[in-house]
Amino acid sequence: MGKGKRKVPGLNQSSTADISFILLIFFLVTTSMDTDSGLPRRLPDWNPDEIEQEVKVKERNVMTVQVNKFNEIHVKNGVINRSIDISELKEIAKYFIANPDNNPDLPAFEDYEIEGYGVVQTTVKHVIALQTDRDTNYDVYFQVQHELTKAYSELRDEWAQKTFGKKYAQCDEKTEQPVVRGYYSNKISESEPRQYGTAQ
Repeated sequence: MGKGKRKVPGLNQSSTADISFILLIFFLVTTSMDTDSGLPRRLPDWNPDEIEQEVKVKERNVMTVQVNKFNEIHVKNGVINRSIDISELKEIAKYFIANPDNNPDLPAFEDYEIEGYGVVQTTVKHVIALQTDRDTNYDVYFQVQHELTKAYSELRDEWAQKTFGKKYAQCDEKTEQPVVRGYYSNKISESEPRQYGTAQ
């Protein structure tokens, strides 16, 4: 009499879905996801008394930086009105902010009191107005921001070296760095992206 085929017991798959679900939850909880942190910007102190005041800026105190949809950069201030290469932006911004030759077409020097230091003469009312197109490449926008930030960083280093004998990063965070930031305040103003054709 022939032996009957022995049945191989099958695997119990009733809990497979539960295990998959638990693994999915585990990986979702333990996996870190990258998030865009954006660009660091130090905002000015909020003063409710100034909300109602209309802000009027003299033309000589404004430098406009436009980036159009073709990623062309155009700069306009009292001494320049043309399209530029990204490599020129930092030096143009430094010259505008510092106005080393006291050019009457660039920001005027005014008395400005820095808390804990005293009254200094600086171009405190200068503004760099950054305007972009809705189709501006983000990498170009980031490069423009980087060059403008570098302009402020280098000016702060130069003034800190002259005033305190060391670079800004080496200055005391509580006493000296606020003085340097007061002398060269970051005045980059961004408007809502618009549609530009070519750089104006």
